[in-house]
Parts: sequence; structure tokens; C-alpha cells
Amino acid sequence: MRSGLDTALGRARSLLSSCPCEYAEIRLSASTGTSISLSGGQVETFSSGDTIGGSVRVLNNGAWGFISFNDPGGIEGYFRRVLELSSSLSLKEKSRIRRSTAVRRNFATPMKKDFTGVPLEEKFNLISAYNKILRSSPKIQTTRALYRDVTSYYVYLNSEGSELAYDRSYCGVQLSSVARDGSVIQPYGESVSGYGGYEITEGREELAESVVKTAVDLLAAESVPGGTYRVVTDQKLAGVFIHEAFGHLSEADFVHENERLRKMMVMGKEFGPPELTVIDSGDMPEYSGYIPFDDEGIIPAGTHLIRNGRLSGRLHSRETAEKMDEETTGNGRAIGVMKQPIVRMTNTYIENGAHSREAILEAAGDGIYAAGMIGGETNLEMFTFTSAYGHEIKNGKIGTMYRDIVLSGNVFTTLRNIAMIGNDRRMYGGLGGCGKGGQSPLPVSFGGPHLLIKDVLIGGAQ
Repeated sequence: MRSGLDTALGRARSLLSSCPCEYAEIRLSASTGTSISLSGGQVETFSSGDTIGGSVRVLNNGAWGFISFNDPGGIEGYFRRVLELSSSLSLKEKSRIRRSTAVRRNFATPMKKDFTGVPLEEKFNLISAYNKILRSSPKIQTTRALYRDVTSYYVYLNSEGSELAYDRSYCGVQLSSVARDGSVIQPYGESVSGYGGYEITEGREELAESVVKTAVDLLAAESVPGGTYRVVTDQKLAGVFIHEAFGHLSEADFVHENERLRKMMVMGKEFGPPELTVIDSGDMPEYSGYIPFDDEGIIPAGTHLIRNGRLSGRLHSRETAEKMDEETTGNGRAIGVMKQPIVRMTNTYIENGAHSREAILEAAGDGIYAAGMIGGETNLEMFTFTSAYGHEIKNGKIGTMYRDIVLSGNVFTTLRNIAMIGNDRRMYGGLGGCGKGGQSPLPVSFGGPHLLIKDVLIGGAQ
């Protein structure tokens, strides 16, 4: 797979060493992957193949030029074309970037079981077995089971002298069932993925069984009465909330371009209780949002977005760091070498607090336990999320199962209303991902501990 890049790499080094512009970078990748999708009892897709490609991006007299290609053999021609393109632009406001020292390192994904050596038939049998479990109840109307793996050799080079290589392997499964009873239809799904080998996808029978059971149980669940509640969120909903409602507000391109948001996101401003700490970190190899370096050659370190309840950081590309006179964070990410990097999250989470789940439920008294998420939307500081399911909390105990739990509010008010933070953080990823700027799905992870939040508005049956 790498052989198609060897010649291009030598040429790329030569081009960058004599670059006639302020800055240039070349990204190259060769990959092979498998995707198997089953819908109900039918095979929806079954594909396996190789891809190779790359891109050149230059900053020339304050103007960006970008070109992507799938023939690395013509890299000199692409480099000339992108220089011509950027030279033809005349801009009133010239772009600048935050500089970095040269880094030369190699990274590789550790694997217990290399999926490239697993026969296609075995992969098909694995996902078929999970799909059989998903269809095991007579109340299941349809299912979807997806297996995916990809291994790639990715090289990043720039005119500062950096050369970074990543031999990466990523795989996972996505499992969902749709239950039906008369006119009531209830979907439920789970997904697991990460950087590693075939072992990530094996032994997921219990996960498939949980998907079926939850979908069927939801058929008999009651719709939650609308009102304002004390809400306990599970770890997944806490993570989705901090990713969607706050993480995107922390992406510096969004902040820089929105005057109203700049006035909200002022460093040092109190956003929550002193126990609240929120972090984005690409340096977590066990999770889907792991990146040993971003797509601008920056090695990521954990960025504290909120520390002790106060805004303490935001996420940057090289360009936004320069515009806002802040340090780079290693969050310039692209969905692949054919796309330009933009500011994106990696692994975003609420750090552990001091309380157990049992203590949080007891403190809630009467309220709602909300778990997971099946959809939602945000508009600046306003959000609306629909949790996957939930329960009534009565006298600190879990009770009646609920569905159709729609939570809405203002993210800053909600953060201030966090009354207790659990000590049981979990992280979630999956084969889905984050979308932004037409680039989706980008692998990310999110998570947190259980939270107790006061005065949450929930829409539902009256």
C-alpha cells in the first residue's frame, strides 16, 4: 500500500525545501478498507478496496491555495498549479498563521489482531451473527448492522521541516433495531469503534442484546409529562451535551467570526460551579478522537476549555491562533487528505467530580433520569436534545420508564445549574462522527460522569 507513495514522498521533500512562498504543506495517504452493511435480512453493501490520494496547501502572499489529487505521481504539476492559483488572488485582508518548530516522528496503531489478515467471510459472519441477535424479538420490524475497517498510511510534510507519519488502523460496528407495536415505532442503536485491531469488533453479543431489549422496552414506555425538572443525565448524554452545546462554541473559527459569541466567550468568565472542568484532548489513544498530530502538523495536548467553572481555553487551527493571538492546540482537522483542515474537536469530556451515581440520584429526590441521545440541534447558546430513553426518579430511586424526553434550554444557564458532578466518567465514540463545514463523519469521542442539573425544561405530554 505504501509503495505508491514512496516516489511522491521524495518529490514532496524537494518541493517543500525550495518553496517560494510563506508556507506550504503536503499530505499523502494510501488506505485499504472493508465495509459490510446489513439491513433487515438483506445485504445492503459489501465492499473492499484501496484508495490513494493527497493534497497541497500553500500560503502565498497572504492567500491560501489548495488542490487535491489521486495521482501522487504528478505532484510537481499540482504544486505549480496551486502556486499559480494563490498568486492570482488579491486580498484586502491577508491570512497569517501561527508558526511552529519542525517535528519529525512516526506513529503506529497497536493491534492485538490485525483485521487485514481476517478473511472477508469471517467479517461477514461476525456482523451477520450480530444482526441475527438484533432481529431476535418478534417485535423487531427491521435492523441495521454495519461493520467497517480501514488501515491507512498517512504522511504530513511542511515547509517548516516537519515530517510526520501515522500507520493507523480503525474499525468498529454499528448496531440498531427498530421495534414496532401497532402504531408505536421505537428505534434504538449503539456503536463502538476505535483505533486498534479486529478485537474491537469481537465479542459484542451483549451489546446487540442490549439494543434489542431497549428498543422493545421502549414500546411500553410512557411519554414524559412536560415541565421543569431536576434531571440526572447519564454519562453519554452528559458527553453529547458538552460536545454539541458547548464544544462547538469553543471552536475558535466560530468564535472569531461571530461578534455576539466573542462577547459571551470571554476568558475567565464563570460558566459553572467550581467543580466543573471540561477538556478536549487528542492525546487519548484508546478513543475515536485520538490524533497523534493534527492535519497542520501540530502535536495536540489537552486543552482545558473550562477549569474550575471558568472559561480557560478554546480550540485552534494555526490561522485562528494567529488571528486571536493565542497558542495552537492541535485542532486543525480534516476528514481526509482531499479536504482542507478546519477547527474541530477530538475527545471532549467533562472531568470527574466527587459524587457517586447513587448519591446523585438520592440528591435528585424526584425528577427525571435521562440517558443517551437520538437527535438534537443547537443555535448559538440554545439547544434542544432528545434523549434515547429515561426514567422517573421517585424518592431517589429509578422508576417508570419514559420515552420522548426532549430537553431544551440555554447552555450557559444549564452549566450554571449543574448541582452535582459524578465520579464515573465514561467515553463514547462509534462509527458515526461529527459534522462541520461539509466534512462528515469525523471520528470524535465525548463523555462525562453522571450529572445532576436543576431546572431543566422538558417537553412532553401535558
